[in-house]
Amino acid sequence: MTTDNLTIDDIARELGISKTTVSRSISGKGRISEKTRKRVLDFIEKNNYKPNFMARGLAQSRTFNIGWVVPGDSEMTALSFFQQCMLGVIDVATQADYDLLITTVFDHNINGLLRVLENHKVDGVILGQTLTHDPAIRALKKSGIPFVTVGSTEEKNVVQVDHDHLSACKELASILKLKGIRSASFIAGAEDKVVTLARRRGFEEGMDGVNTTIYMNCDRNEEIDRAVDDAMRSKTECIVCEDDRICYGVLAKLKKDGVQIPSQVRVASFYNSSLIEDNQPAITSLWYDPKALGAMACRTLLSMIEGETPVQRQKLGYEVMLKASTL
Repeated sequence: MTTDNLTIDDIARELGISKTTVSRSISGKGRISEKTRKRVLDFIEKNNYKPNFMARGLAQSRTFNIGWVVPGDSEMTALSFFQQCMLGVIDVATQADYDLLITTVFDHNINGLLRVLENHKVDGVILGQTLTHDPAIRALKKSGIPFVTVGSTEEKNVVQVDHDHLSACKELASILKLKGIRSASFIAGAEDKVVTLARRRGFEEGMDGVNTTIYMNCDRNEEIDRAVDDAMRSKTECIVCEDDRICYGVLAKLKKDGVQIPSQVRVASFYNSSLIEDNQPAITSLWYDPKALGAMACRTLLSMIEGETPVQRQKLGYEVMLKASTL
């Protein structure tokens, strides 16, 4: 018998057993004697049989797909985080013979995710961003499918993987306060994002006792420009940006207005990326590893798919990078 394109039917016929018995032997599930299982596996090894993913999926009632859900309305400057995070997911998924199915959601419009769930296209889902009152989380909980969030949430019984944004932002803000800053402005994006609220809280706790001003929902360049104008009129000593995208906008505005950093105002960012890392002067910021975050999320999800009980909350570390922009 040729071993080219060997199928489960071929194995069953050759060994005189049913296709179900062969499938159970391959998957390791269902009632089957150890003697029969060993006989099937020995035959497979001898004939170098490699089950295709469709047959393997049918045998185990799996798709061998993982859903990766990201916001479809992200600006190009915000995509680097999701891309790096996805690379970590892919590295781990590939090693486990899983493929990635990418789905986008738009704020509270989760129709794309709902279609994936209704059509049973994936064995588990990694949610790339969390919102307050998150409809995606509610839909995933209702579906019963294993899922992990990249980002924290107050929703109960949700497995989540995140960086320790609160501690990181509090530490950086505290360092700035120790440098003698007496007034600071915080410019942030949409306040329905959990990470934004965590960073704001870290800023406020770290700057306790300092005169501070908060500018929220600065998602567009015009809103960033207005916040910078107001902060400079108020003679703020330091502008702290929620992330690299906002910091990029702040730097562009200050350059346009001829404001010198750090002699006229200091600048720091609660997230570093290639978007700002080449700026002169170098920007004080927080460094995280989104690729490691994606890898951890994927490992956690795969363990859940295998029926293991995961750690409810896992947090990765960070690094404070003090640079010339806050001297």
